[in-house]
Amino acid sequence: MAAEFGRWNGEKYYEQMWTTNVIGTKHLIRLQEEHGFKMIFTSSSEVYGDYDQLMLEEIMDETEIRQINDYAMSKWVNEMQILNSQAMYQTETVRVRLFNVYGPGEYYSPYRSVAALFIYRALHRMPYTVYLNHTRSSLYIDDCAAVLANIISRFHAGEVYNIAGNEAHDIKTLSDLILEYLNQDDHLISYQESEPFTTRDKIADIRKAERDLGFYPKVSLKQGIGATIEWMKKVYGIE
Repeated sequence: MAAEFGRWNGEKYYEQMWTTNVIGTKHLIRLQEEHGFKMIFTSSSEVYGDYDQLMLEEIMDETEIRQINDYAMSKWVNEMQILNSQAMYQTETVRVRLFNVYGPGEYYSPYRSVAALFIYRALHRMPYTVYLNHTRSSLYIDDCAAVLANIISRFHAGEVYNIAGNEAHDIKTLSDLILEYLNQDDHLISYQESEPFTTRDKIADIRKAERDLGFYPKVSLKQGIGATIEWMKKVYGIE
């Protein structure tokens, strides 16, 4: 959870990102090898790179995939570090690939989730860009926290799980929900076809997490966006 996050953050601050994510993870693995504790490692949907079909966990072992930014590469390196340690020292780790987690507690920066970016900028009447030809599976933070907690009592060493919402949506739908909640029109929004060096569609198969971890997201995108907006209003003092 202490990793540097985000593809553009990783491009701009690459030395910090590689040091934190790869060397930092190696330090934790060395401690794990020494002390024998179990670990839950948070990877990312970004490891699926340019894969354009339903994202099942096993395709990373079966298909040659090109990660399309440094952040994605660092998270895949982390997974390989963990697998190597597992083979050499029998360490016990569960990997989770998180898909577009959002919600209260995520403070604004230019490198945060698309939900945080859109909500903050809409609240402050700032322009933002919506990329039309991308599909995502967003996951509200409460649902994410619940399934991560479940791993402790349902720990299957060596497994990897997709952790994602169960509503596929395009980016315009997300923006429209925010504007509707705030009773705003879209005159400040710029619409573009697609964002470069970004996965077009991130649609996860979550059946494995359902089976092993009892993972069933409960918060709809509309509910989660409303709760996140109300939290941001309080944090940033907006009526």
